[in-house]
Amino acid sequence: MTDRRAELAVNLAKVEERIAAACAAAGRKREEVTLIVVTKTYPASDVRILSELGVRHVAENRDQDAAPKAAACSDLPLMWHFVGQLQTNKVRSVVGYADVVQSVDRSRLVTALSKEAVRAGREVGCLIQVALDAAETADPAAPVPGGAAGGERGGVAPGRIEELADLVAAAPALRLDGLMTVAPLAGEYAGRQREAFGRLMDLSTDLRRAHPAANMVSAGMSADLEQAVAAGATHVRVGTAVLGVRPRLG
Repeated sequence: MTDRRAELAVNLAKVEERIAAACAAAGRKREEVTLIVVTKTYPASDVRILSELGVRHVAENRDQDAAPKAAACSDLPLMWHFVGQLQTNKVRSVVGYADVVQSVDRSRLVTALSKEAVRAGREVGCLIQVALDAAETADPAAPVPGGAAGGERGGVAPGRIEELADLVAAAPALRLDGLMTVAPLAGEYAGRQREAFGRLMDLSTDLRRAHPAANMVSAGMSADLEQAVAAGATHVRVGTAVLGVRPRLG
């Protein structure tokens, strides 16, 4: 076993223990929570090792890194999630490999994703990214300015979820899968991850009244996955806790 494989195996086991313990504490079954390993900034060789270790869901946030990596790993049984802020000029490339786009935050992006998914003959899953630090009725066409590394903090105001969800649900070649959020750094939920994720679950309940199949809730990362599981998240996005801290690609 190589040093890197051994390192990833140990880290993955630790994260698995954390998820299992969080599920037990919340009275949930372990299989109710899916681990997505965020492989951004890490090489395709790490993705290959993770696949060998049983990981089936990986996430990327920059198309320029993700596209060649996904191509290099196209023989692996993986589901690719795109979690970064997505520019419309990158949509054609992203639709080529992403099974799920978790950062849908404006109507123009829905239109572009649908057009390219139809062209590619693929069905792409979509999550509405929710900005819990946005005004309830902020303009859905204007995502919240990014603040996290890789531009992961964006999204629509809670009051605009229904409007955007209906657009996704009606768009050819797109599938409305649910909601995603990143714990906010500002506003009433700053430093209150459990409450933030609880709010997302309430919004998910509202969404499922109109779209029962949109039951995916993506929340929680390396530092706060326990709070996300406690709130009811179905998917957690973990990078550093699995892969460690390594130099950026390029």
